[in-house]
Amino acid sequence: MNDIPLGYLFATLGLLILSSAFFSSSETGMMALNRYRLKHLAQKGHSGAQRASRLLERPDRLIGIILIGNNFVNIFASVIATVIAVRLWGDAGIAIATGALTLVILIFAEVTPKTLAALHPERIAFPASILLTPLLWLLYPAVWLVNIITNGLLRVLGVNPEATTEHHLNADELRTVVHESKQKLPRKRQGMLLNILDLEKVSVDHIMIPRNEINGIDIEDDLAVIVEQLRASQHTRMPIFKGDINNLIGLLHMRNFSRFLIREEQSKAALLQEAKDPYFVPENTPLHTQMFNFQKEKQRLGFVVDEYGDVQGMITLDDILEEIVGEFTTDVADINQDITPRSDGSFHIDGTATIREINKTLNWELPVDGPKTLNGLIVERLESIPETNICLSIGEYRIETVLIKDNMIKTANLNHFDPSHR
Repeated sequence: MNDIPLGYLFATLGLLILSSAFFSSSETGMMALNRYRLKHLAQKGHSGAQRASRLLERPDRLIGIILIGNNFVNIFASVIATVIAVRLWGDAGIAIATGALTLVILIFAEVTPKTLAALHPERIAFPASILLTPLLWLLYPAVWLVNIITNGLLRVLGVNPEATTEHHLNADELRTVVHESKQKLPRKRQGMLLNILDLEKVSVDHIMIPRNEINGIDIEDDLAVIVEQLRASQHTRMPIFKGDINNLIGLLHMRNFSRFLIREEQSKAALLQEAKDPYFVPENTPLHTQMFNFQKEKQRLGFVVDEYGDVQGMITLDDILEEIVGEFTTDVADINQDITPRSDGSFHIDGTATIREINKTLNWELPVDGPKTLNGLIVERLESIPETNICLSIGEYRIETVLIKDNMIKTANLNHFDPSHR
């Protein structure tokens, strides 16, 4: 190399450093690619994504070709740098070349290109795949030999080199992805996606209409009373029972009731002919399961029963849909008549209101891992039914009972406060 002009040597050294930067950035860029976005782009026909996806199918070969190329140009660069340094400074140039080349490679061929690739992996990886694909075929014998040796060493260490890592997200990881996508997803859609993921955590007994709030028809009443009750009903479907809600005998759709009204002979038996059999739902059924069950059974309303077959409440398809899309009104008074705002910032809440609907309506975080109603929560904390009105605190919430009757807390005032300012 003594006959080669220094200008050519410097040009070759610069080209080798650029090549090293290419291999370094390619490695980081390819490994930093978002696998889900890569699949999406590849399915849409993006050529760069398709090339990168094929290369990543065998990461051992991809890493092999990158490292072979990177080590080759780095070693060759050290040889050229040493020749240049010796010709300029003699034997002392060897130490100078070592220190200078280390610094140059570190800055221009490692840290800078790898940082750039980590920040913009697609801009680096997709163009790089144009060169890496033919290089892989050109140097395949060397890559194959290296992989044979490295895979053998991995097997000695108890690692299966052919085992591929499946890039699948569980529910919690997917929830994190949705949370992190707030800048690209409208808030409403983000909330809907999170609500869908939360369906498996919520069971029907959390959102059901309690049995004491179910409006139904007692078939033992006079027919005139029943007809008047049905005329005044604001519901689309009405349960029919005999004496008690546990003795359900049918579910009447108002459309069928209209057909009953035009009959010449009206009787309870004729009314029951227009009703269909009730559909029962076991308590603790997850909402996502029940939604599919509604679809499968072609039902829109079900009665929640416990292990003894007693009716605990009623669940509708609309209730589940509201868990996903939110309430169909933004007025708090319309959303929940059990929760009434007060002038002092507290809320007057019915004791039968569920903890979950209180949290959802007021954006609070009352504990939901125990009793389902406000009355149950207070009684659990007190471990007794209070005889007179009392005040208590649960976390960041102050509760003042207002009305205690029939062995339960009928109403209470709740206020959210900052515990650090108590």
